[in-house]
Amino acid sequence: MADELILWGVGTTRTIRAHWALHELNLPYTSRPILPRSGETKTAEYTALNPRQKIPLLQDGDLTIGESAAIVAYLANKHRRANGDLVPDCPKLYAKWLEWCFFIVTELDSTSLYVMRRHGTNKGLAHIYGYAPQVVMKAGEYFSEQLRHVDVALSDGREYLMGNQFTTADILLTTCLTWAIDYGIGICDSAVPYLERVTSRAGYRAGEIANSAQI
Repeated sequence: MADELILWGVGTTRTIRAHWALHELNLPYTSRPILPRSGETKTAEYTALNPRQKIPLLQDGDLTIGESAAIVAYLANKHRRANGDLVPDCPKLYAKWLEWCFFIVTELDSTSLYVMRRHGTNKGLAHIYGYAPQVVMKAGEYFSEQLRHVDVALSDGREYLMGNQFTTADILLTTCLTWAIDYGIGICDSAVPYLERVTSRAGYRAGEIANSAQI
């Protein structure tokens, strides 16, 4: 009997990544719909599982793993099927997949969008980290500059970042694109049909519903 999968966390751009991957892979799991900055991540029970007190967190038997990009990569690798599913089989394509994943979580997410979240007023955390409009503006500009890498890739007509194969890199990029639109940055023209195509997937729609479910 397989170990039960338990996913902690809902309601954020990062928690949806894990919900989405689980639905893409058709894996049954139990959702623990706790929210960030609600006190729920600071309970003794949760802190014992994750001393960082962050969401999402995946439990797979006696394994616990945090960080949304790590969770979706772990699930994709563990539950590969004949066609590779959410991660390429070819070593060279695997390397390019890794490059995309690291680029997205560092240059688009943490260096750009999360800086805007920390220091902006639009659904932001300025009340915690301080309002810094100049920093927010520069972070938005940097995001747009880095998005040129995505624009070049998608402009050749490929269906997904890795060509015809949908991977976890697409999960990561999609959440950053929707986040950017929400923040009023805008996205490159080539990403518009890409985003429509990816968010029409059944896995995304199911993950979005799961990510919005609260106690």
